[in-house]
Amino acid sequence: MIPTPHIAATKDLIAKTVLMPGDPFRSKAITDVFLENPVLVNNIRGVQGYTGTYKGKPVTIMASGMGQPSIGIYSFELFNYYDVDQIIRVGTMGAVSDATPLRSIVIGRRAYSNTNFLNFYIKNGNAPGYVAADEELTERAVAVAKAGDYTYNCGDIMSSDTYYADIDEVAICNRLGLLGIEMEAAALYLNAQRCGKKALTICTISNNIITKEELPVEERQSGFMHMARIALELV
Repeated sequence: MIPTPHIAATKDLIAKTVLMPGDPFRSKAITDVFLENPVLVNNIRGVQGYTGTYKGKPVTIMASGMGQPSIGIYSFELFNYYDVDQIIRVGTMGAVSDATPLRSIVIGRRAYSNTNFLNFYIKNGNAPGYVAADEELTERAVAVAKAGDYTYNCGDIMSSDTYYADIDEVAICNRLGLLGIEMEAAALYLNAQRCGKKALTICTISNNIITKEELPVEERQSGFMHMARIALELV
């Protein structure tokens, strides 16, 4: 089934590594900064996808939209119909403590979630609390972050189905030692595991849920290039 209902590209136009920001404008911004000879390969529903090269290696940068159902659709199609080997989510995350300051990077080793998305893939609704990223990608990302002297943390994160987190989710994060809250990683990790592929989430802290500090919208769209560079070094 190529093209799919959501991706217009033919199979040869999608690289084996795909970076997935949530925001289509961020997809374009990362492409403009890093990719050589990029070509627009998808724009269905405004979900921009570009394929080019980074240091001579093919890579596709395509938006995932917001939430686990959305990235669940795109990652499933990329893994199953386009034979993509690895997907690296690059997005934003809300901090739940001072341990992850604004603009710092979080590498998600595991994603904790109670999303109903998981129940559709686990028999009897016995969904696991945690879903793990690919171990090799995680360790390589940590090595790149260290070498680049970036401010980063690597650990467990929460994947929520709600953008406006309530106090209960924050309490769970603090009790479990989770680094922050985002909305896509668990679904991506589960699809990768089911398909025998690799996945990782690298996020930039865009706001603090406790203090209400928040970066401007413009910086959310185009200012998070450190995490993109780390992800691209994994190609």
